[in-house]
Amino acid sequence: MDGGKPWSLVPLSGGIRYTVPFVLGLLLAVAGPASAQDALLDLLPIKPINLDIAIRKQTFAPKDREIGIQAGFTALRYGDLELRATYQFFSIRTEEFTTDQHSVFLNPRWNNFIDVLDFPKRKPINRVIRHVLFGPLADRAVPYLGAIGGIVLPSSGNDRTGHLVGGQVGVRFPVAHGIAVDFSFQYTQYEIDFREERGLAQQWVFLTGVRF
Repeated sequence: MDGGKPWSLVPLSGGIRYTVPFVLGLLLAVAGPASAQDALLDLLPIKPINLDIAIRKQTFAPKDREIGIQAGFTALRYGDLELRATYQFFSIRTEEFTTDQHSVFLNPRWNNFIDVLDFPKRKPINRVIRHVLFGPLADRAVPYLGAIGGIVLPSSGNDRTGHLVGGQVGVRFPVAHGIAVDFSFQYTQYEIDFREERGLAQQWVFLTGVRF
């Protein structure tokens, strides 16, 4: 995990708890019919497993230290659809305050979503996009879209459980049997209590890591 935009409080919003089931249903409706004959449901394949760590310390204006850890595994897979389970820890230490954030969330993904544009026959749009984005690695790249939905647990600096939602776009490059390099851009917003104020914190993160 390479970094992220500092959180900020925004007004509360509702209607979040059905996000992940809705996204899963949408992905199944879009990707399911095209691959139903070949796809098999794989429960708890576990791999790929991921572990991302970020450590940041700033010694001036302001002085702070940030630590982030994100670990997850694949809970189920069906063709190009997969559901991942993830734990995330994010900590901020400054001279004025300290806050820890523990989160658990589900991460449904649609792999190779570009391939839905497999037309026209002579020059498919998906092949053009792949070559433009990934060049000589076009046939090895696995681009994906993902949704995020879960909860933030009570901890230091946060007294109550809150929801967490977001989305991501990324690409995975297999480099060896069972090993891949992953790049993704992830946005999340999560409900927290901070200095006796309840609100939504926003976070933008660019993630890189090895999946195995």
